[in-house]
Amino acid sequence: MIEEYKNLEEIIHYKFKNKELLIKSLVHKSYDSNNNNEKLEFLGDRVLGLIISKKLIETYPKEKEGIIDKKFANLVNKKTCSKVSKKINLKKFMYLGMSHKSFRGQSDKIVSDCLEALIGGIYLDGGLNCAEKFIFNFWGEYIKNSTIPLIDAKTQLQEHSLKMFKVLPKYTFYKEKGPQHNPIFKTDVQIPNSKKIIGVGSSKKSAQQDAANKLLKILNIV
Repeated sequence: MIEEYKNLEEIIHYKFKNKELLIKSLVHKSYDSNNNNEKLEFLGDRVLGLIISKKLIETYPKEKEGIIDKKFANLVNKKTCSKVSKKINLKKFMYLGMSHKSFRGQSDKIVSDCLEALIGGIYLDGGLNCAEKFIFNFWGEYIKNSTIPLIDAKTQLQEHSLKMFKVLPKYTFYKEKGPQHNPIFKTDVQIPNSKKIIGVGSSKKSAQQDAANKLLKILNIV
């Protein structure tokens, strides 16, 4: 097992002074319900957030706060953490109970949580600078190429309405029409100071998107 620890330390380019911190960061609660990585995960999540947010402000000094916030969310979410976890083959080194060894279901979440625990362990063992080096090493390409995920019309209208009026858009559904195999749904949407706009779609969700998109165009937001 000592050799495996050395392998992990070589992969992450960090050698723990306190090996107990490294081991604890790899212990899932299914393996040990009392002495596991949950508190290190809690800490690592905050350390990751602090370092990524600071780096984004330095990298994109002219961007608006809203854009930075969306880039941040894209960089610290489970999807990106899962990608980093796979890069370092983290699941190979984890301690898991029998019920989780097959890694089905919430495997990405489990490994992502372990990655955050590892960051927490590095922070406690070596301080903020060491945690920064680890994060910049493995998140660097994602920070450099960070883009804003496309926002759907319904979400965009919701953000606009909350920002301007502190209320959510109001949707009203009509009865569905058409044959059972090919139904047509109708809904209208309205926000303060706007008319009711009707949307049509093959599902309630698509009808909402259609209505929201039409209203956004009227408001000159898209």
